[in-house]
Amino acid sequence: MSYPFTDTHAHLYLEEFRDDKDSVIRRAIAQGVEKIFLPNLDSSSLAGMNNLAEQYPGTCYAMIGLHPTSVKENFREELQRIEKELDRDHYIAIGETGIDLYWDTSFLKDQQESFRRQIGWAKQHSLPIVIHARDSFDEIFAILDQEHDGQLRGVFHSFTGTREQAEKILAYGFYIGINGIVTFKNAGLDKVAAAIPTNRLLIETDAPFLAPVPHRGKRNESAFVIQVAEKMAEIHGLEVAEIAHRTTENARTLFSKAF
Repeated sequence: MSYPFTDTHAHLYLEEFRDDKDSVIRRAIAQGVEKIFLPNLDSSSLAGMNNLAEQYPGTCYAMIGLHPTSVKENFREELQRIEKELDRDHYIAIGETGIDLYWDTSFLKDQQESFRRQIGWAKQHSLPIVIHARDSFDEIFAILDQEHDGQLRGVFHSFTGTREQAEKILAYGFYIGINGIVTFKNAGLDKVAAAIPTNRLLIETDAPFLAPVPHRGKRNESAFVIQVAEKMAEIHGLEVAEIAHRTTENARTLFSKAF
């Protein structure tokens, strides 16, 4: 490929990559994936994520945050542990954070509090925020309508919403992250993705989850971001190299600490 790709969201530090993470990263680099951004889950994932970022400087970059599905009874203690990490200056973003009402709705108020706290960190440290939204766009928009004051920038990762929801995100000045779901035949995301301007588009894998066609059902990895780019190129009537160029430049703008 004539222009490097950026996988803006991959959990390559998870157990699924324990035995071959080096091979996974080498394959990604061989495919032209120059940078891979690692979102955090909770305090238990920090060591593995940071070790990977330290092992692959210039390729892997760590974020810092508390994932909404990790928000449990002890979430305030978790936030305290994670906030201490912010003194280390190498994190490129706050995330992933947000609200997830797909698996469990009983922690909604706690997820809302956690999300607001992390928005505060993003503003305080002038970092972008990486938002996880699953069955929760209305709840997230309600908070962003209050918190969005010109200081906040970020991305809705793994976007699966409607065209109207995409327009709301774009109105905040945020980016939209698209992954392998766009290649799924019956997902319908391709029609919404066609309305996302390429100057607000990011591509990602969310590895090890959501592998794109033709790898669907297998473990996802960063090399497969190429299939996402190919689908977006088809949707927008562009060359794959142009999608690589535009999405990497968008990543450069949003995640400037990684460039």
